Amino acid sequence: MTTMTEASVREFKMPDVGEGLTEAEILKWYVKAGDTVTDGQVVCEVETAKAAVELPIPYDGVVRELRFPEGTTVDVGTAIITVDVAGGAPAAPETPAEAPEASAAPEASAAAEKKPEGRQPVLVGYGVAASSTKRRPRKGPEVPVQQASVAIQTELNGHGPAPTSPAATSPAATVQPRPLAKPPVRKLAKDLGVDLTTVIPSGPDGIITREDVHAAATPATAPAPEPVATQAPVTAPVAPTASFDAARETRIPVKGVRKATAAAMVGSAFTAPHVTEFVTVDVTRTLKLVEELKQDKDMQGLRVNPLLLIAKALLVAIKRNPDINASWDEANQEIVLKHYVNLGIAAATPRGLIVPNIKDAHTKTLPQLAESLGELVATAKEGRTSPAAMQGGTVTITNVGVFGVDTGTPILPPGEAAILAVGAIRLQPWVHKGKVKPRQVTTLALSFDHRLVDGELGSKVLADVAAVLEQPKKLITWA
Repeated sequence: MTTMTEASVREFKMPDVGEGLTEAEILKWYVKAGDTVTDGQVVCEVETAKAAVELPIPYDGVVRELRFPEGTTVDVGTAIITVDVAGGAPAAPETPAEAPEASAAPEASAAAEKKPEGRQPVLVGYGVAASSTKRRPRKGPEVPVQQASVAIQTELNGHGPAPTSPAATSPAATVQPRPLAKPPVRKLAKDLGVDLTTVIPSGPDGIITREDVHAAATPATAPAPEPVATQAPVTAPVAPTASFDAARETRIPVKGVRKATAAAMVGSAFTAPHVTEFVTVDVTRTLKLVEELKQDKDMQGLRVNPLLLIAKALLVAIKRNPDINASWDEANQEIVLKHYVNLGIAAATPRGLIVPNIKDAHTKTLPQLAESLGELVATAKEGRTSPAAMQGGTVTITNVGVFGVDTGTPILPPGEAAILAVGAIRLQPWVHKGKVKPRQVTTLALSFDHRLVDGELGSKVLADVAAVLEQPKKLITWA
């Protein structure tokens, strides 16, 4: 009996996050010993040097042991949780020295080894498992316990299956198939508070589209709150009754996103020769256009703000001056011109600075760009930005104006040739049509890699951005 029990216990190891990362910190456990888990259910949140991500369990069973507490940094390949796939009650805690009995029955061992075949736990954003599961049209509600649909949903979206009723967890029960939708559509449904299981799909093979989600959304719905991840300790104000001698210093370990960011910034600052240029511009017309766009039916439900038009202005400037969109290949002594724009948006998060980017931003219409910006910002605030979203940027915008700062001299993200800093927009006296009038004014700063970009090119790009923001009609004449 003991041999059979031990053979049914499966260890879930910290997945290989790839890209040279070898460890991750456990931020939060969503399960405890004794809880029942299903294949694809998110059991914990971890933070790598790139981002915070959720880990789905690849087994059905009962949690037997959590090997590490929250806040522990664990090497890749180390077992972090054990699950009794036979569904038995959790056993008494074992010490690390205790091991399963060597007399395990061959039949039990073979059965145990066969269960997880074809699956590999992976971190969200680092690719899919070795499963060969394929999508196919849904033919009816009678589908065996979530297998194909959960594999698709877990590996493409990184979220566990929806909570099931007790009856649905029994081996004899059948479960409604998971709705088929691409990750951006799932994100949209989450933001609008739409339950995808209630949406009628109109796409090919029963795939839910954005239009289906919008059609199902109602004003009364609201997105459900997500669990708040445990944050790294921060320096807090000293209580009025405490003396300064009680806690004169607080030491915060440098790890995760902040550690990776620090290394990247040091490498960039001391590798690429930075030059920064500034221009102060009247953006009154741009702000008026923002207000008009908010009333436009084609922009309803989208995030419309000055940053949207600043991003569009930079894309127009890059189109007119494509050599700014490049990188320096030190190993091959080559300048690599990029014929696509992955537009980075610097975002301050509780875990530090991250720079996710909008892929192929140059191909997007204004509504599409607004939608992408909205998704990027919302995901960053939730701490759910995937590592893939932060790779491959070509040029970046950092909006320091939201902090009331007039401008700055930003450091280039590694591998990029330019970064645009946007200062606070303030009502200031300005000479307009020969008279001094109150106008909305801001200061832009463009930092660029002087190995790639000379003063003429950098000046042209900055001047073009300023010209578009001063006269937004150039979005039409220059586009």
